[in-house]
Amino acid sequence: MKKKRFAALLALVFLLANATACQGAAAENTDRGMQQIQELDYQGALTSFEAALVNKEDPQMIYRGQGIAYMGLTQYEEAVESFERALSYSDENPDNLDYDINYYLATAFYKQGKLDEAIAVYDAIIDMKPKEKDAWYFRGVLKLEKGEIENAKADFDQAVSIDSEDYDLRIDIFCSCVDYGQQELGQTYLEEVNVAENSANISDYDQGRIYFYLGQYEEARQALEKAKETGGAPAVSMLGQTYEQLGDYNYAASVYSNYLESNAPDADIYNQLGLCRMRTEDYQGALEAFQAGIEIAGNENLQSLKFNEIVACEYLGEFDKAAQLMEEYMATYPDDEDAKREYEFLKTR
Repeated sequence: MKKKRFAALLALVFLLANATACQGAAAENTDRGMQQIQELDYQGALTSFEAALVNKEDPQMIYRGQGIAYMGLTQYEEAVESFERALSYSDENPDNLDYDINYYLATAFYKQGKLDEAIAVYDAIIDMKPKEKDAWYFRGVLKLEKGEIENAKADFDQAVSIDSEDYDLRIDIFCSCVDYGQQELGQTYLEEVNVAENSANISDYDQGRIYFYLGQYEEARQALEKAKETGGAPAVSMLGQTYEQLGDYNYAASVYSNYLESNAPDADIYNQLGLCRMRTEDYQGALEAFQAGIEIAGNENLQSLKFNEIVACEYLGEFDKAAQLMEEYMATYPDDEDAKREYEFLKTR
């Protein structure tokens, strides 16, 4: 079952698709294309961007949008071409849009397996903007993938030095290190926080999640219990996961359910509730939780929820339904390798 991963190289960048909208009637087709991307209609988006070119709308925004749509279709070579064309409209003074396009370009190279080309893009970003901590972090991840552990550590150290109190960054580094078999290295970035000594300067939520990733679940529980009233859904999600790690799945489920009963629907909480119910073999309850999360428009957990919905159907023995959902899933997320393997299994049932 797919869980939210804090250090997904593609996900963090790809969510920027919503970040830049054109203004005014002159960008009508480009705006429509970006809206279609949000709706995962990548082919329709490409049609809109072609219309935008005919209508002489902003070419940099058009080619940027084209690149994002091609990435959605897993046509990474075409995506690279579009992003490079978008960058050809930059001037000698790069702005936020130029950096945004470069991040997309690096990701497109990465998805092609061209790690050196992706690293070169991050090199260029860092040369122009040395305090760009995300570029240092992403470059470090790619160096981990290449097995250059010391070079990766140097990049992570630089990223952390730019903002030592960015706990999201420290957790991202830890999770990336775990992914590449370097957990001991990753732990150093959490242990440096020294939660006990800095308790006056760190929130209960941040204390709790640092303890969580260090595997100190009782300490995490105590901090997150304090944080749950003011920390919102993120604190509740972490608290529930902590109880799961402590083996108390029923109480974890009640933490998620109580939050949903008293607050606005939250896709991440529904996803966690579904995963928790899967572990207690309440597959029908899990399916209902995943489906409730899917109904929340515009949520960032949609891919995970849809995959988990398929898994729940499998456990319920609804293989025809699971196969139908998987076919739809693969049409939207064609480069999910785990889903491809699951799809092959379903076709044999």
